[in-house]
Amino acid sequence: MQQPDNSKGKALITGASTGIGALYADRLAKRGYDLILVARNTAQLDALAARLTAETGRAMEVVTADLTQGAQLLQIESILRDDPAISMLVNNAGFSNSTPFIDADAGALEAMIALNIVALTRLSHAAARAFAARKAGILINVGSGVVVMPELANEVYGGSKAYVLNFTRNIAAQLAPHGVQVQVVLPGAVLTEAWERSGTDVGLLPAGVMMSAGDLVDGALAGLDQGETITFPSMEDVSSWEAMEAARTAMAAKVFQAQVASRYR
Repeated sequence: MQQPDNSKGKALITGASTGIGALYADRLAKRGYDLILVARNTAQLDALAARLTAETGRAMEVVTADLTQGAQLLQIESILRDDPAISMLVNNAGFSNSTPFIDADAGALEAMIALNIVALTRLSHAAARAFAARKAGILINVGSGVVVMPELANEVYGGSKAYVLNFTRNIAAQLAPHGVQVQVVLPGAVLTEAWERSGTDVGLLPAGVMMSAGDLVDGALAGLDQGETITFPSMEDVSSWEAMEAARTAMAAKVFQAQVASRYR
């Protein structure tokens, strides 16, 4: 297929080999983006790149990297910093597990923090600086709906996704004056291979809660098109979230007080 003229630049997607990341690759290629696909599995990346090039004519670059490894993370930071054609970053890479905290392997917990928090932060930083300098760009961070009910998730995973929400909403405010659009996507339960990798039996989940990865990505991109900073693709009525936000904001005035609360005197 002859490649069409490119007007949208390149989108770099982490965790692109399967699941949500692969669906972002599919949708963004069809929207006219060339892609830089980043993940650990070279064979899966190559197969995805070949299929998308055949279907869309977009240019594909495959970069095999484990973002929990410092040198490989620095390689992706350098790409974001040095390639002026990159106009979008999708920080999708992340993982969880279902092992109770006291039984979990400490190294696995550290790796989860390294990927879900450290890598996302460093790549966001590299992209934000490049995009702000060019006065244009889109940064998407994939979080999780567990931020509204952290007890549903692994302790470290829930904490890491709370970080993604708070981090993203703050940098969104900083980057908006520089022409950079920032979005955090907060999925509910999404049918991907991640459930099996985390050791969770999806058959135990209530009926009607599992969304397809394709629907999730389509909803997230619709939220991006509408200019949302925080997107809950599965939440029909966002008034409950807005009420929670209003209550949180009102509570701030009660937290920042010079006097100790009377119940502690």
